[in-house]
Amino acid sequence: MSNATPVLRATGLRKYYRSGDATLEVLRGVDIAVHAGESISIRGESGSGKSTLLNILAGLDRPDGGELFWKAEAAHQLALGDLTARRGRFLGMVFQAYYLIPEIDALANVLMGARLLGRVGPAERTRAAAMLRRVGLAERQTHLPAQLSGGERQRVAVARALMNRPAVILADEPTGNLDERTGDEVVALLLEVCAEENAALVLVTHNPAHAKKTNRQLLLQQGRMA
Repeated sequence: MSNATPVLRATGLRKYYRSGDATLEVLRGVDIAVHAGESISIRGESGSGKSTLLNILAGLDRPDGGELFWKAEAAHQLALGDLTARRGRFLGMVFQAYYLIPEIDALANVLMGARLLGRVGPAERTRAAAMLRRVGLAERQTHLPAQLSGGERQRVAVARALMNRPAVILADEPTGNLDERTGDEVVALLLEVCAEENAALVLVTHNPAHAKKTNRQLLLQQGRMA
């Protein structure tokens, strides 16, 4: 695995936030490389920069220094419009707060990934239904998010993230709103489905037990990767 070209690579990432005369350096030269099908966990204390790092890896935020590559493409050099278009094909995201659209059912939420790429035909509908079956929600396709439990909502979010067959899944504290048992189930599901789809997984978590289930465990401390 280590000899192959990483699907996601960042070198020397730096991020600053300014408040008046003060400058807070959140990321201080972070390097990370993720290979196809690999699972990586990132832990760190609150405020260590984990979510900032994930947002930069996703192209949702620009670094103040360093480079970001999606496969062989220099994502940090892409124009905003190109970055947005590439993101929908390259990666999926799972958040602590689910971010499901409350007015549409589970199937339509999963289809949103394809809709953002302008592709919603029979093949995409079949794929969305298959992904809901895979995450154990075959009987919940027509349920609105408010009719689902927290664990079920997160399963919908996992199915949505994988809808477009991404190379990478970025998961930011996906169990933060769940009880321990449900959180364990969601992490196990993420690992299983990503392995089946050969999607790399980058899991930001505060839970040591969840971190140990990944292929590699990283620690972000004071803006640097340990």
